[in-house]
Amino acid sequence: MIEVNVKKLLAEIKGGNCFHEPVTLVAATKTRTAEEINRAIMAGVTEIGENRVQEFTAKYDEIVGANRHFIGRLQTNKVKYLIGKTALIHSLDRDELAAEIAKRSLAAGITTNVLIEVNLGEENKGGYPLSNAYDAYLRLREMQGLTVRGFMAMLPERGDALDKLAVAMRNLYDTAKHEDENIRHLSLGMSGDWKLCLDHGSNMIRLGTAIFGGRNY
Repeated sequence: MIEVNVKKLLAEIKGGNCFHEPVTLVAATKTRTAEEINRAIMAGVTEIGENRVQEFTAKYDEIVGANRHFIGRLQTNKVKYLIGKTALIHSLDRDELAAEIAKRSLAAGITTNVLIEVNLGEENKGGYPLSNAYDAYLRLREMQGLTVRGFMAMLPERGDALDKLAVAMRNLYDTAKHEDENIRHLSLGMSGDWKLCLDHGSNMIRLGTAIFGGRNY
């Protein structure tokens, strides 16, 4: 089933988003076994994203052939476990975290790629408010030790404004991309809303259930 789902999804996104830009599929692997993840990779997944540092480190050596992303809420005291092991951290949601990533990266002699997480109005989620996200980008792009590659957000599960929020995220992305060649990713879209997000310009989607089926907690 995993293999069928991956091949179907890769075929569906082959034409790109509404701007005909290539779309990157990140397999969200929270609670998934290394065996399941490796099956997805064998079927064509090239990017995998973990939500929890403990799972990230536990599975790290058991998974072969994919770039590693971190897509969950990140505590500053856990940053040290990710440095040098991620292609992209999606969840840079506060200045304190940026400073820790920058400090640890500089100490290791590397630069860490990050996305700025934008909060689209949900109180229980992290992220910079949409109204402050561009100012945060201007501030964080100056930090040595990290490179801002774009933006990440989660659309609310329901509401009349989903289209407007997706458009606002694309506008934010375009504004930054116009002046910064490092900006490449708009990570917007999960298993329930990825088609809507591609229709509004997302170029990176994070899919778990659509690949692996329902989670086993």
